[in-house]
Amino acid sequence: MQPFALNYARPAAQCETGAPYVYDSGLQLNVLLDGRIAACDMALLRELGTTTSTAGSKTHFDD
Repeated sequence: MQPFALNYARPAAQCETGAPYVYDSGLQLNVLLDGRIAACDMALLRELGTTTSTAGSKTHFDD
């Protein structure tokens, strides 16, 4: 028996471009290419909505 939700589940859409931030293991935060903390960039947050960490689980957020 297949759960109801699996009839409608779709893979997450892949972003055409890479994220404008990278994970800094020392700070344990996503940082912009110029070194600023990504979660503090309001323009980035308005555009993307969040800065999901790619260091481990996709359920952890930096903001």
